[in-house]
Amino acid sequence: MSTVSDLDLNLDNLFQPAWAQEKTESNKFAKFTGNEGVKPERSYSSKPGERRAPRRDGAGGGFGGGERRGGAPRGGSKFGDRKGGNFRGGERRDEPRERLAPPAPLPQLNVAFIPEERGVEQLARQIKVTGRAYPLFQIALLILQKAERYSVQLTAKKKDDGTLEKLFVCALDESPWTSEDAAVVHVLKNHFATFYQAERTATEPPKGVYTFVAQCGLSGEILGPPNHHDYQNQLRKLHAEKFSRMPFDQFKARVKIVKDEAVVKKWVEDQSFKTQYNCLNVPEPLTLATLEEVEKHFRATHKDSIIKPVETLTVAGLPSRSLRDNGLQRLIRQEWEQQKFFPLPIATKLSQQFAHYGLQFFKVNKTVTHVSVARPTFLDIASTPVSENIKRIIEYINGNAKCTRKKLIEALAPTPKVPKAVVTEIPIVPVAEGEVAAAPVKPAAPEATPEQTAVIVDLHWLIHQGAVLEFADGRMETAKKPLPKPVKQEKKVAAAKPAAETEVAAAIETVTPETLVAEPVAQIESPVENTAAPAVETPVQPEAPATTEGSAA
Repeated sequence: MSTVSDLDLNLDNLFQPAWAQEKTESNKFAKFTGNEGVKPERSYSSKPGERRAPRRDGAGGGFGGGERRGGAPRGGSKFGDRKGGNFRGGERRDEPRERLAPPAPLPQLNVAFIPEERGVEQLARQIKVTGRAYPLFQIALLILQKAERYSVQLTAKKKDDGTLEKLFVCALDESPWTSEDAAVVHVLKNHFATFYQAERTATEPPKGVYTFVAQCGLSGEILGPPNHHDYQNQLRKLHAEKFSRMPFDQFKARVKIVKDEAVVKKWVEDQSFKTQYNCLNVPEPLTLATLEEVEKHFRATHKDSIIKPVETLTVAGLPSRSLRDNGLQRLIRQEWEQQKFFPLPIATKLSQQFAHYGLQFFKVNKTVTHVSVARPTFLDIASTPVSENIKRIIEYINGNAKCTRKKLIEALAPTPKVPKAVVTEIPIVPVAEGEVAAAPVKPAAPEATPEQTAVIVDLHWLIHQGAVLEFADGRMETAKKPLPKPVKQEKKVAAAKPAAETEVAAAIETVTPETLVAEPVAQIESPVENTAAPAVETPVQPEAPATTEGSAA
């Protein structure tokens, strides 16, 4: 088996864009000419521009007279008589192929993947304890990877005609179904003993001598002699139960005739017994003769209490991957494939669950959504009174781009080195034959010094206040200072009104109820009709009433 190292593939280079790929030093396929699989007598010359002359006898695929090497005459097919779409004698030789039926349309249901509440609670507790910020969509992808971490919620939605999609649930095993008939078949197949009991009694064997019987070539079930009165019923019944998707004529063509004495004897023995079905869980005893009667009795007696229509149903993750309803299984698989690339619905549900436990959300570089114990809050150490230890932590994180918790503690409170004389070696104890050597005892981790404990406590406070962000990979950053909000510009003053409109407005403001009754036309209409007249522009002087009255007379 070849490995990646044997193939000498540089995946980092291959998956880069064309302009960033490194140039190949040499052509690894220069020694291949492309004619390695051709026989020497039929290959062309290796010199460029030169072509081998055809043979005069017309053999070898040349253009001379005679027949081609394939055996077909000139103008015919070199492949001879082959059923692949070739022509021979002007007739089409290919046979019509059966077209596969298109898959049934998917049921119109809304599929939602809901994270398990207990698992989300454990995740929220871990985020609170560690104080780290985790990408929300990465958590959603981790939940989708395993079916134990989520459940599937199915909700019926309206069809194009305005009706709701049908959705049923079996009360015995909580299995969902989109067809009531399929649910009935499922109950009678898997929970038959809950409602009915089969009883087999001896009866008269079929009369006559039978030397052969018909047997299904697909399932191996014995159908009986073709001249038996019940043969057609058994044939139709087997097709409807197991091979309904296959055309009946095609299914009938797969039936074979068997002349084996053991097979014939087995059919005769089966026909020598009669099976009856006793009804259970009914007030009065009842016996049914055939399975058709059993199905009718189940529909009339137990169907409404066992198979119930619902609009919303929640299925656990593991059972959702092995549903017996083919349409539902395809629908859930399709939705899972879509969310595997962009799990927005499950991330939205996950954010609601995290918010219930008091977690906060923020975006890094305005793109990636993270969940943490606190939102980023800028801490101005220049204007905020804080301890000297907190100032050192903030300054060290700002000065180191890839700062981690371990680097921070070692820089601010380094671990004291143990002298070599204090180090003790573990003695090697010889082990006798047949004895098991004891596992070596690992030395205990050194305890944190008081200085390191003080740094850890201050760092814990900064993280829970949002001043320091510790991401899932251990990298730490400080919350950035928010940009000042842009000052909203005041609206520009409206342009000055025209002189005429200004004068009209001033004239209207001087109107009083007394003047409006006495001189309505002079106070309102005159400024508009003759705005340039001096008598109108000059207001009435209150200190000279005699002059005004005289001019009016």
